[in-house]
This record gives sequence, C-alpha cells and structure tokens, in this order.
Amino acid sequence: MFFKAKDKKDDSKKVSLPKDWPYRLIGNLFLLSTIFCLSLVTITIRDELISKKLFDLEQSFYAKTTKLGFTIDDIIIENRQRTSLKEIERKLELNREHNILSSNPRTIKEKLKELPWIKDVTVRRNFFPNVIQVSLKEKNVKAIWQLNNKFHPIDEDGNIIEAEYIPHKPTLLIVGKGAPENFKNLIEVAQKNPEIYDRIKVANYISNRRWNLILDSIDHGITIKLPEEEVEKAWAKLIKIDKSEGILKRKLTIIDLRLPNKVIVKIGKISDKEKETIKNSKESKT
Repeated sequence: MFFKAKDKKDDSKKVSLPKDWPYRLIGNLFLLSTIFCLSLVTITIRDELISKKLFDLEQSFYAKTTKLGFTIDDIIIENRQRTSLKEIERKLELNREHNILSSNPRTIKEKLKELPWIKDVTVRRNFFPNVIQVSLKEKNVKAIWQLNNKFHPIDEDGNIIEAEYIPHKPTLLIVGKGAPENFKNLIEVAQKNPEIYDRIKVANYISNRRWNLILDSIDHGITIKLPEEEVEKAWAKLIKIDKSEGILKRKLTIIDLRLPNKVIVKIGKISDKEKETIKNSKESKT
C-alpha cells in the first residue's frame, strides 16, 4: 500500500515504502543458481556412474569373447616403404593377446597418421582368421627445402616431413623462407610441362614474394625469374616462346618474365672451347 500527500507541489511531504525488489531479484537469482549447481552435480554423478557401468560391461564382454578366440591372429601391413615396422608396433601397441573386437579401425588409423611418413591409412578387420589389414599411403618427396644450412624433405602438398631422409636420386632443391607454403602452387603450374619441370634443379623463393627457377645446372644453368602474380600466365608465355623460338635451347643465363608485356633475356658467355668448336665448324663448312 502506498501513501501520497494531497499537495503535489510539496515533494517533501511525499511518503513511500522502501523499494525492496533488488533484494528479491538477487535472492531469486541466488536460489536459481543453487538449484542449477545441485542439478549439474547430480547429472554429473549420474553420468559417471552410468559410464562406469557401461565400461565394466564392455570390459566383461571383451574378456568373454577373448576366451572364445576373438584375439588378433595377425596384422598385415601393405604398401610400406619408408615407415619402419618398429614405429608401427610402438604406435599401435597391439599383440596376439589383444581382442580384435576392441581394436577400433578408426583409432588405428588416427594413431598411424601421426607417423611422419604416412599420408593416409585404410584399416579392415577380417574374422576367422582374425586379421587386421592395414594399407598405407605414404608421402612422396617432391623437393628438399634448405633453410639455415638444414635440409628438410617436402611432400607434394608443400608440407614438411619431420623425418630423416637421404635422397637416392636427384631431387628438386627449394630455398628461402616461406618456400614450402608456396611450393604446391608452383608445381601445379610447372608440372603442366614435364620436360621443363624435370630440368628445374633449384627453386628459390625470393623475399617471400616470388620464385626464381634454375634449369639444368646450379652453377651454369638458366635462371627463370617468375613474377609475383599471374605465374601461370608467365609460365604459359615461356612455353609458347620456347615452342616457337626454342629459347630454352639457347646459350642464355637469365630469362626474366616479371614484366607482363616483355621478356628480357641475358646471353651467357661463350667459353674458349666453345669458340674453338664454332670456328672449326665454320672452317669445315667452307
């Protein structure tokens, strides 16, 4: 109940009860929070009890099926080249005493994909005999990345393979900070012409912006300077000029493709031996 003075002009004569709704609000919120916390604790305890019960039932099931012969008879690994069997055994931690029903193919796949050389895995379980078949797809080394006098194998996606690697054949060398991250885009363009791509010995990523490619020889080869943007367009121009003019067969040291409407070349020096060969060729013709 509220009391108001008849004289509205005199505010000092107004009378009202104290406002207690903030306290009621705080009290209600506290009560609701308490109920929520108690409910959460109850649900958590209930879920833990259910989870423990399910876990016990699961373990009991595996123990009984193990006695019935559902143990791993063998694990077959296919398409393994660089990944060692010791790495696989250490990662899976499986033996003939393990229950094959408890060996989840998805878990096996996830564990094996953590190994440095493995790109993808297919896992199948066969019964009677109880065999786990694992088919590996390993990463291919497309280049060696040199940074600060250290060498790292790079796969076709430009990812660093964190493993020791000794190349058994000539492998493309990429140099420069940021080279692996941009390597995939480069090879997608360059591999459209395998003859030229196979001649690339070094790909140098300049100032984290663009590529310089060295063909045929690190010391005396042709350096192709690619632009920062529209690399595919510049590469197509190089192939077109090479087909019409045979530019990559000439004695050049630099082919600069950085300007959109120009191709700048630098002619290499002719050695004394080559000069003598040219001279003898002219004399024989005369």
